[in-house]
Amino acid sequence: MSGIYIHVPFCYKKCSYCDFYSVGRNRLNEDFANHVVEELKLQNININDRLVKTIYFGGGTPSQLPASDIQKIISATHGCFAIDSNPEITIEVNPDDITPSAAKEYLRLGINRISIGVQSFIDAELAFLGRRHDAQTAVNAIKTLQDAGFDNISIDLIYGLPNSTLQSWDFSLREAMKLNIQHLSCYHLTYEEGTPLTRKVKKGRVQTLDEEISEKQFQLLNQVTSANGFIHYEVSNLAKPDYFSRHNSGYWLDEEYLGLGPSAHSYNKLKRWWNPASIETWKNSIQSGFEYVESEPIDSKTRFNEMIITRLRTIWGIDYDLLAKVINSLNLHPIRSQLGKHLKGGRLIIENGKIKIPPKRYFISDSIISDLLIV
Repeated sequence: MSGIYIHVPFCYKKCSYCDFYSVGRNRLNEDFANHVVEELKLQNININDRLVKTIYFGGGTPSQLPASDIQKIISATHGCFAIDSNPEITIEVNPDDITPSAAKEYLRLGINRISIGVQSFIDAELAFLGRRHDAQTAVNAIKTLQDAGFDNISIDLIYGLPNSTLQSWDFSLREAMKLNIQHLSCYHLTYEEGTPLTRKVKKGRVQTLDEEISEKQFQLLNQVTSANGFIHYEVSNLAKPDYFSRHNSGYWLDEEYLGLGPSAHSYNKLKRWWNPASIETWKNSIQSGFEYVESEPIDSKTRFNEMIITRLRTIWGIDYDLLAKVINSLNLHPIRSQLGKHLKGGRLIIENGKIKIPPKRYFISDSIISDLLIV
């Protein structure tokens, strides 16, 4: 099966930590949806697997997109692909965009999964991040969605915030657990080049959190969510049984996907290609036959690296015999040595024939994975 991702790059206000491509809300008009539909018609032939199981509206702030535009894009997808009988259709939303009428409209359009950008249930932390909602608005939005009939809701939270503590993180986690959500995406705050937050750090106006406290916050995440029936199925994602993100799981399990909109990426197992991070250049690219789209072939070394990067982030891991076979065929002696080192140190385990990073070690997953890549 395959997935469709639509990058909606419009934001009412850009958050201080975000480096995703976005532009102001004032640049949104019906022209955007028309271009997405045109791109879909031109690009869909590059996806070999014609059965689509997921559609995902990400951003940016997709909840700024009018319902008529969402309907236009979903209808066009049905016109280009066979759609699974029970597709997962997700939209990312900001809490302050959710009203009873908006929630009902999303259901009418066939959207059955909501990813809501909460980030924290502490007002001071939300203000620090540049979010435009407060904690009570987030709580109200989740309840509004539930009252409308949504029973597959994911929320985003961020840990590792400057000046945060174990107690403040515990508060946000327990507030989330009270809301009877099905999925949780928890990310450690990263300082991306070019963002306002990173500039403040470089100027000494913001002090990063001590890594030891961050690691304890991560451990607390596991404790609180496990006690509430969540499974830590990927480094940054946790869910109740049967509520893993089908769309994101497709990325990690080597399924094909088509990305539409500026800066979106696509993959068909033979190559990866990506759109320019500019609305104007993206539109010109569609009109010129994708002259501005960049791509790279998936050769044996790239495939090996991507298998390591994606599968080791998950509870599914990698088939150990397959990994050993690939290492031997590519003559990767240094990686075989690193593999042995991490197995001996307990940072990797073999379970039911699969090699995995145990969830308690997810906090250091980046360093483990980097040791196993072909440079």
